[in-house]
Amino acid sequence: MKILIIEDQIHLAENILDYFTNEKIECEHAPTVQIAREKLKSSNFDIILLDIMLPDGNGLELLNQIKASNISSGVIIISAKNALDDRVSGLDLGADDYLTKPFHLSELNARVKSIYRRRNVLVNNKVEFENIVIDTDQREVYIDDEAVDFTIKEQELLLYFISNKNRVLTKQNIADYLWGDNVDFLDSFDFVYQHIKNIRKKIHGAGGPECIKTIYGLGYKLSVV
Repeated sequence: MKILIIEDQIHLAENILDYFTNEKIECEHAPTVQIAREKLKSSNFDIILLDIMLPDGNGLELLNQIKASNISSGVIIISAKNALDDRVSGLDLGADDYLTKPFHLSELNARVKSIYRRRNVLVNNKVEFENIVIDTDQREVYIDDEAVDFTIKEQELLLYFISNKNRVLTKQNIADYLWGDNVDFLDSFDFVYQHIKNIRKKIHGAGGPECIKTIYGLGYKLSVV
């Protein structure tokens, strides 16, 4: 894996670079939009960590240029700006995730690896598990080649499970993935159980496998064993 850190706060950038280097992950740093553009022209990156406020431009404008250039890197916005409209704008422009400063490097690492895994199970914009296929372009789910009606959140959660198959996901993991920083405003995680209940019902009803297991006291795991 190779990461580009686009961040003008040198201390933070160095901490991120040191952390991922210790994880045996190759990293490069760009403190400005101009340097970032030069690095994106000369190298390919699996993940881009992108600050919004940069000394010579706006990170969202750079994100727009990245997507317009068909650069396939996963993008995580990291910014001190906690405004909902910035988060929504970034996700609408094609960012994969949004992390608000300050954050724990272990959380950033988890999100980086999740996006990397998710992108590496994509084949022709389709994600497959057993007889289940998610078309990520058309936002459709197929079981035995028949379309099954999933809500957007249900699709996102199913994709998250497939990207992390055979790993136990806690309710906190799932809530953080589906709602990001807004998870702090939720009264409970009851919605997690409801989403999983709906997904199980739809998969079973369409002839799919009973694949989302409850791991009592821990969370849930996608497997067919």
